[in-house]
Amino acid sequence: MATTLYDMSVPTFLQTVRAVSGFLQKAAIHCQQTGTDPDDFSTARLYPDMAQFWFQIECVDNFSVWGLEAMRTGAFTPPPLVGPAPYAALQDRIAQTVTRLQAYTPAEVNDWSGRPLDLDLVHISPRPMPLTSETFLLSFLLPNFHFHAVTAYDILRTRGVPIGKRDYEGQLRTRPD
Repeated sequence: MATTLYDMSVPTFLQTVRAVSGFLQKAAIHCQQTGTDPDDFSTARLYPDMAQFWFQIECVDNFSVWGLEAMRTGAFTPPPLVGPAPYAALQDRIAQTVTRLQAYTPAEVNDWSGRPLDLDLVHISPRPMPLTSETFLLSFLLPNFHFHAVTAYDILRTRGVPIGKRDYEGQLRTRPD
């Protein structure tokens, strides 16, 4: 059985976004138990020249939902950044990401296979880069998506939240019997 565009994208995004939701919940519980404010995570970063936690969460949404929209429309146009937000708002955003991802159907996404997409990001290339849905997904969306998801995980981990590799992996997709 061939792997489809849907198989490579939506279930992959959902596995990680649900894992992000899970470790955000564990961080909230950790804050309750330690008497710390989860809103302090919003502006935390790994290193002074790296983006803050809120940005990582926004990018998890942008590189999944808005990446799929780019495959549908042919243009990657995520919404403007919201900026620092309360921790609960970041949790809500990830919950909304799950809901939006679940709305995509296999037929809908698979219909976008081979569709041309010009990636026009000046910080990457002075000219638009000609891609297909598949090359956009595999060479741009997935690396960026996972980078921001793991950076959000790392920020929480370095702040003492008791999460581990299994929390990042989420629910593995096993073969049906």
